[in-house]
Amino acid sequence: MTHPARFITLEGIDGAGKTSHVATLAAYLAAQNVDVVLTREPGGTPLGEQLRSLLLDPATHATLDTETLLMFAARCEHVRTVIRPALAAGRWVLSDRFTDASFAFQGGGRGVAAERIAALESWVQQGLQPDLTLLFDVPLSVAQDRMAGTRQLDRFEQEQADFHQRVRQAYLDRAAAHPDRITVIDASQPLEQVAAAALAAVQGLLTQGEA
Repeated sequence: MTHPARFITLEGIDGAGKTSHVATLAAYLAAQNVDVVLTREPGGTPLGEQLRSLLLDPATHATLDTETLLMFAARCEHVRTVIRPALAAGRWVLSDRFTDASFAFQGGGRGVAAERIAALESWVQQGLQPDLTLLFDVPLSVAQDRMAGTRQLDRFEQEQADFHQRVRQAYLDRAAAHPDRITVIDASQPLEQVAAAALAAVQGLLTQGEA
């Protein structure tokens, strides 16, 4: 049995816990004989990782437009050298964040106009969209409790509560606008339940693609 290539993204506010589920999903897909590429944004390529370090560094000061353009510069490299080649080779791609993050963080959080982000999305992606997006959603208080004292916070994690609340709302608005693609998962549940919900969504995508 073969499965056509699929593109899955994981999204959520900082502290939602999405990254902890990447390995679980990858292991499940591997057990189904799916060749999967794990990647992340910003990052995923040597240049992208350099830009990630710059964008997440609390010492970095950039205008809103510059930050947005740097995010899409990293994404352009990512799409053209990692994501599209993997999909063309029949591999699945599992990415920790993609363009929904730009609409949430730069759009909702920073206030960059959605039209500007959409123009960059069209230019860089040329129609490429995830087949499935898992949105790990938690109340802001839960996310903040999870991040407290765990490590040094990056440039975005250090933002004030109202920033993160705007990001969360932007994500939920995206989910409401794209219900066929975005599956919202209550990530405030116990870890096992969250993992089960994520696996169920991926299993559904596998079933659709069976051939």
